[in-house]
Amino acid sequence: MEWVQRLNEAMHYIEEHLDQEIDYEQLGKTACCSAYHFQRMFTYMAGMTLSEYIRRRKMSLAAVDLQNSDAKIIEIAAKYGYNSPTAFNRAFQSVHQIPPSAVKNQGTSVKSFPPLSFKIIIQGGEEMDYRIETRDAFRIIGISQPLYQDLEKNFEIVPSMWGKAASDGTIEKLAGMMNQQPMGLLGVSACNEAEQWKYFIAVSSSKSDESFEEYTVPAGTWAIFQGQGTNQSVQELEQRIVTEWLPTSGYEYANAPDIEVYLNPDPQNAKYEVWIPVVKKSV
Repeated sequence: MEWVQRLNEAMHYIEEHLDQEIDYEQLGKTACCSAYHFQRMFTYMAGMTLSEYIRRRKMSLAAVDLQNSDAKIIEIAAKYGYNSPTAFNRAFQSVHQIPPSAVKNQGTSVKSFPPLSFKIIIQGGEEMDYRIETRDAFRIIGISQPLYQDLEKNFEIVPSMWGKAASDGTIEKLAGMMNQQPMGLLGVSACNEAEQWKYFIAVSSSKSDESFEEYTVPAGTWAIFQGQGTNQSVQELEQRIVTEWLPTSGYEYANAPDIEVYLNPDPQNAKYEVWIPVVKKSV
């Protein structure tokens, strides 16, 4: 229950700061994980990204303000952090399907999005095979792209990156340089608090190539889950890990990279492992 309590404390923080700058790192600290892992966990549990949830909550309150006050639209926009009336108008219409100027018309319908809260519900019952492994640091080489602090912006970056790497021969070249454990094509989300967030397509290798970037995955402990299927099935497995396994596992997210290990390159019938960095919950 402590895990759920921390998530709800993070939701309370959002509610208190909807008319201020919301600090994603503070949200992570409240939930005892990194900003990256908090956003990822939120997306799987809520069915929407954190930025989308915050946008919906702000626009829900903005509609109430427009209906019940004489404030100008530009003043309401500024209250919820929109310096541009155009950006506010776009955000408002994305939620309510009408422009802010229409809200004051009597009888106009708007949408209400109440605050989220979390609770544990026992569901599923389907087996999840996993193992816990503690590993020394290991070196990877590959290509990388910077990631945004707002995960919503990354959903186009990563698939595009994989597509390009497959078409231009990068994946084939990397596969020929693989010579260390873990053996497989790696998708590494290096998103700690101290460095620029990056996503790597890489392999574990002792070899060098000037066309590739090097990165050292730090020593740590991972919960490792096996899966098989399409890229969509990877996301489904990750969702199950966060919503079914993690809450009652006795572990929580550690500040280390998430890793996907593709053991079979066939995109329609891939064999893969999902590595979730973990640390035992403090008593």
